[in-house]
Amino acid sequence: MPLKPLPEPDSWLARFKGFVSGSIAFAFFFSTLITLNALQTLSLVIKIFSPGAFRRVNQRVARLWWGWCALGAEKVYGTKWIMSGDDVPMQENAIVVLNHQEMADITVTFSFARAKGRVGDLKWFVKDVLKYVPGVGWGMLFLDCPFIKRDWTADKDYIHNVFRNILDYDVPIWLMTFAEGTRVRPEKISRSREYAEKQGRTPLEHVLIPRTKGFVASVQALRGHVDAVYDLTIGYVGGVPTLWQWTKGYVRKVHLDVRRYAINELPENEEALSDWLIKRFEEKDRLLDSFYSNGVFPTTSGLRPSE
Repeated sequence: MPLKPLPEPDSWLARFKGFVSGSIAFAFFFSTLITLNALQTLSLVIKIFSPGAFRRVNQRVARLWWGWCALGAEKVYGTKWIMSGDDVPMQENAIVVLNHQEMADITVTFSFARAKGRVGDLKWFVKDVLKYVPGVGWGMLFLDCPFIKRDWTADKDYIHNVFRNILDYDVPIWLMTFAEGTRVRPEKISRSREYAEKQGRTPLEHVLIPRTKGFVASVQALRGHVDAVYDLTIGYVGGVPTLWQWTKGYVRKVHLDVRRYAINELPENEEALSDWLIKRFEEKDRLLDSFYSNGVFPTTSGLRPSE
């Protein structure tokens, strides 16, 4: 079953320090983000004359703010990343598939992306409603992020239009996708296991059977522009943190297993691609089972992304 939530510290003093640290961090990051939203809005003037320059401005804005998030965890709180698996190339275009436990999963990727020269090039599949949220939601409107309604009939043409812009303007990219479609919870694991059994597939303990249509469309549309698919599996120590706990500095160690698959080695037809993704989540389940038993992913290298 999914790892339990990260508990709060027993000491009231530690909880108070966390609240103060988190409040300061939230005030800094939210105020700077709103300021950068204003800069992004002004960049619309540039778009009239040069769509390429417009995208470069917003890439730098994303690199600045997401880079601050990574540095805050590394330098202020001393969070360490224990890496295992494959060492991927610098500045490679990729589709990135992750397991999804909490909103803190998003922040985990920033240091890894920063180390590989891609922190300003993250494009997230995000819920359509987020476009109305000040700060992160408004910011992603300027970054070629696909906003989806989880209705493939309604989303298909819009997503293909986003991909067409990425190809036309040769946009550098890590396309980030939580293919499970939602955060893992015990009741969702139960429903996913029932579905797997009906489909004759292996029931999973720690992740959900992924939704495959968005992934398949991404690979088919971006093949030739992206070089690889990265399969990232996040493992937390002591419990899964909320975003607020992350902001308070409670997360001091995160394990990240990375598997790289060259895009030209993936199957081409829809059914085979769908099956390929489901097998990756079956592998994630085994990796997490090993991690929860042994405290590390196999072949741990000990490298931090910032090194």
